[in-house]
Amino acid sequence: MLQAVISHDDQERLSTDQLTDKISSPIADVHDGFKMMLPQGEMKMLDRVVEINSDGGQYQRGELIAEFDIHPDLWFFQCHFPGDPIMPGCLGVDALWQALGLFLVWNGHEGKCRALGVKEVQFYGEILPTVKTVRFHVHVKRVVKRGMTLVIGDGYVFADGKEIYSAKHLKAALI
Repeated sequence: MLQAVISHDDQERLSTDQLTDKISSPIADVHDGFKMMLPQGEMKMLDRVVEINSDGGQYQRGELIAEFDIHPDLWFFQCHFPGDPIMPGCLGVDALWQALGLFLVWNGHEGKCRALGVKEVQFYGEILPTVKTVRFHVHVKRVVKRGMTLVIGDGYVFADGKEIYSAKHLKAALI
């Protein structure tokens, strides 16, 4: 998912627009030669960062809000399911993991991001080809640094402003 370092000094200078620019390429310079890597092509589920902070969200420990633009010709609508196209729910969950990894990198940690699990996922809506924008909102519960940097949080997925998934106790780590 991600590999990078963004210093605390850069946090203050790196606007959400600049962060969005950084996630638009597979390997982008962030600070003095450090690199950030995100999934690209069909697996890149974050088009832009709308908000990122280290003291907000439900738990006052940080949050990230990112968006993904939906187009009727996206690859997954062709195969999931023919005649009844919806975005696979697992891609929405992966986007939440991508957002948690991006939060860690923005917060100054480094390493390759890996999804480690999720305790509970609920789907109560669908992402159809008629949706324009999907929003991913993660709330950081805690960050633990012990050999690797682990982030635990809750996430929510919205289709054109309507909440459609929730994921509790998402875990991602930089290794």
